[in-house]
Amino acid sequence: MNPPLAAVTGGTGFLGAHLVPALARAGFRLRLLARRPPAHPALAGLSFETVPGALENEEALSRLVRGADVVVHAAGLIKARNRASFLRGNMEGTACLARLTQHLAPQARFLLISSLAAREPGLSDYGFSKHAAEAAARQSFGDAPERLAILRPPAIYGPWDRETLALFKASLRPVAPLPGRGRAAVIHARDAAGAIAAMAGERFRPGCFTLADDTPEGYEMRALMMAAARATGGHPYLPTLPGALVLAAGFFSGLAGKVSRAPPIFTLGKAREILHPDWSVPMEELLPREIYRPRISLAAGFAETVAWYRRAGWLKESRHG
Repeated sequence: MNPPLAAVTGGTGFLGAHLVPALARAGFRLRLLARRPPAHPALAGLSFETVPGALENEEALSRLVRGADVVVHAAGLIKARNRASFLRGNMEGTACLARLTQHLAPQARFLLISSLAAREPGLSDYGFSKHAAEAAARQSFGDAPERLAILRPPAIYGPWDRETLALFKASLRPVAPLPGRGRAAVIHARDAAGAIAAMAGERFRPGCFTLADDTPEGYEMRALMMAAARATGGHPYLPTLPGALVLAAGFFSGLAGKVSRAPPIFTLGKAREILHPDWSVPMEELLPREIYRPRISLAAGFAETVAWYRRAGWLKESRHG
């Protein structure tokens, strides 16, 4: 009897670098959607089938899902020029993939990797598009809700991540201004991947769940920066920026992106997300611990991530250590 087949989107991105190995360890055969032949070092030595194509290619998506036992949709845009572009990448791609799964793999489980930002769709175009993607998946599986699960990770960090790298670089500066005083849950990429792999298999449970590390109530911004500084050896002064200044910076960053035609990650919408006071995870939203229990604490995860960044040459050594 063949092992179960997992069809995966987003397998060549940051989360995918941790997810694909986790699925392989869980005993899945793997079929990955990829625009170009996967060459990520984290995938070296793994056996998988590659389907060339992208989310807008219906023929490629059909080849991806046909005969799959589970479809793990982890691909998505995290930056785009406007709401329409976000919706094309996140909502329309999800709708097409879910519809084809229903048609070509009618017994397959469908696992949508969304975002905690979907909880507050009014803050940003990104959050709006992720919320719309969840709605599209629910509509597609309206007759079979027992086959659909949605996971909302908070901020994910770990080796290979270039977005959170900015936090660690800031911790090495003499002054590291804090954008607000809110609380935010986080999770190490290996724990996020482990939770997804657990849900993809026999512990699958339909519904919408949120991921977090062993502190789902989250961390204040100051605590996150201090944890980063302990990991890097930095000693920054941590003033808090006025919210209006953060919003203005996001506005002008987004405006510069429109002029340069290169969408930035930091926009007015992202500034609103950062200033949102509560990205904690209530217990009733959390993925049940009997399905997956996170293993990596913030201190251990930050220390590991900093060590990896330095081995990779992405982060300099502290002048103090």
